[in-house]
Amino acid sequence: MKTISIILPIYNESENIPLILECLESELSGYEYEIIAVNDGSKDDSWRKLAIACAKNKRIKAINFRRNFGQTSAINAGIQESGGSIIVLIDSDLENDPKDIPRLLSKLEEGYDVVSGWRKNRWRGNYLTRKLPSILANRMISYLSGVTLHDYGCTLKAYRKDVVKDVFLYGQMHRFIPVYCTWEGGRVAEVPVNYQPRKFGKSNYGLFRVYKVILDLIMMKFMDKYMQRPIHFFGGIGILAFVAAGLAAVFSLYLKFIGYATIIETPLPTISAVLFIVGVQMILMGVMAEILMRTYYESQRKMPFTIKEKINFE
Repeated sequence: MKTISIILPIYNESENIPLILECLESELSGYEYEIIAVNDGSKDDSWRKLAIACAKNKRIKAINFRRNFGQTSAINAGIQESGGSIIVLIDSDLENDPKDIPRLLSKLEEGYDVVSGWRKNRWRGNYLTRKLPSILANRMISYLSGVTLHDYGCTLKAYRKDVVKDVFLYGQMHRFIPVYCTWEGGRVAEVPVNYQPRKFGKSNYGLFRVYKVILDLIMMKFMDKYMQRPIHFFGGIGILAFVAAGLAAVFSLYLKFIGYATIIETPLPTISAVLFIVGVQMILMGVMAEILMRTYYESQRKMPFTIKEKINFE
């Protein structure tokens, strides 16, 4: 029987922890499983609750971050420490229903590599303020990535480990894991799942994160098109700057020759010099910064987080 690794990122979910673990244990009773709970620097007593749960059930494993590194890092740590051939991501606030996990696993058995949850009934009564922005954001991501999903923000997803084991996540990139898997040749499916408002605590998400999603989307698109040839991206902007600098210089000379204005009477030479410098910087600094960052993390197998302690790991 295949082992299922449940990845459970946690941040200030003390009251929800016993409930979500009880639900998960109930739904997974017929499977070979492990639950990897990652405490992302919670300020409440989430870690104490996890330690108690680990003492009762050795299938529950816990990772404690030294500070809050974000949901993406928590998911990344869980994936790297997982031992199952199938990985299921789920939120710890009970907005995702553990009863949907068997449905995702069943769909996975049809030959798919990724099965993503779709919260069809989310944001009822908040069409203009929440649902419409969500629809537009998901359509934009689908258009730019080439992977059609209705709900990229739904954490509840199931993966075959062989398609995610080499995916290293940065920033807030966890919502784009299905895109990365598709680029590696994986097949993606989507199934409707239940959505239920949280009972305890407050959501850590808000509309303010939209700009982060947009920036991550730009980065994702760059990784898709230009990671293997970054000079084409930064060099293209640099060349445009060079062309603009040349046009500004030629136009300033033209104005001088027709007697309209001398070179020192127009800002065009200064604009030309600035654009030239911008072009050089875009070609050199942009490429070097991106390559150095990736080299730092991936060549040394470094992670963008630090773990304070673990429980129930061999």
